[in-house]
Amino acid sequence: MMTAPNPPMQTRTLPYGAVAIAEAAALIRAGQPVAIPSETVYGLAADATDSGAVARIYAAKGRPSFNPLIVHVLDLASAERIAVFDATARALAAAFWPGPLTLVLPVRGDAGIASLVTAGLDTIAIRVPAHRAMRALIAAAGVPLAAPSANASGAISPTRAGHVVASLGGRIALVVDDGATDAGVESTIVAGLQVLRPGPVTAEDLARFGDTPASHPSRFPGEGRGPVEGDLPAGDALSSAFLATGPRPSPGKQGKEGEAAIITAPGQLASHYAPNKPLRLNATEAEADEYLIGFGAIGGDTSLSARGDLTEAAAKLFDALHLADGSERARIAIAAIPLDGIGTAINDRLRRAAHRD
Repeated sequence: MMTAPNPPMQTRTLPYGAVAIAEAAALIRAGQPVAIPSETVYGLAADATDSGAVARIYAAKGRPSFNPLIVHVLDLASAERIAVFDATARALAAAFWPGPLTLVLPVRGDAGIASLVTAGLDTIAIRVPAHRAMRALIAAAGVPLAAPSANASGAISPTRAGHVVASLGGRIALVVDDGATDAGVESTIVAGLQVLRPGPVTAEDLARFGDTPASHPSRFPGEGRGPVEGDLPAGDALSSAFLATGPRPSPGKQGKEGEAAIITAPGQLASHYAPNKPLRLNATEAEADEYLIGFGAIGGDTSLSARGDLTEAAAKLFDALHLADGSERARIAIAAIPLDGIGTAINDRLRRAAHRD
């Protein structure tokens, strides 16, 4: 089920600072969602303990009500009041918090979190952000914040305030502008050491904490059994896995074997992070009427990183997709991105962006 958008309202943009945070906190206390940057992308934050406020997130985004939200808190102590931590979770929190790692953990019965946040699951996705704006808002509001990306559901994630206004203008009251985000892709999500969504914290980063299940996209819950558009780099060891599997249908849709896919964490919808235009993956050159996003030796109308730097590419990914989607070309093509490190996260977002039901 999709929630209806909020009635149109005036959307204001304020630069980060004491005034913006005070206004944002007042809106949070009034049960309204606010767009705020994190180190990953801009988030649409609301009081995670207020079911009405959380419902307004879903309404503003047009988000499916079966898709859970990530809760943001200031520190580990705050997280432990909401979720049940084991030794592995504490070790990961100590290593990567504050930062772009989300832990999926059992939710405490007395956590006080609105059931809409967990989408009816007995687990909760939680993290401690590092960005000054998000941390300032959590502190000023005095409540945990549920905050998915601040864009219409399934659309390209926002890495600048202007992206938020273009997607959600008229649906939310305030955007706090603190410039472009650093990481450029959403947080890594793990359950134990199983990667549910790849992100800035890579499988290599996690490997020192124990054996990690293979973290290529065919292994992520909520995926598999669907064709993937575009060709894979020749000789890639994971090519057969990518060609054999793709995003699963959203809940309520049936897979080839009659089963309904289950969403266990944010960011697992089959079609997600998607531009309005068709997207062709692993391009070596632009075809007629295509806007080409390059990488490394492959140039284009813009490049994620001419020097082949994956961290730079991640930071520029959604910005480049926004540029391409707003161009006069009818289609988008993007060069192949290596699967090393954060390249796994980039490829995950691109496969979802290219997926068409």
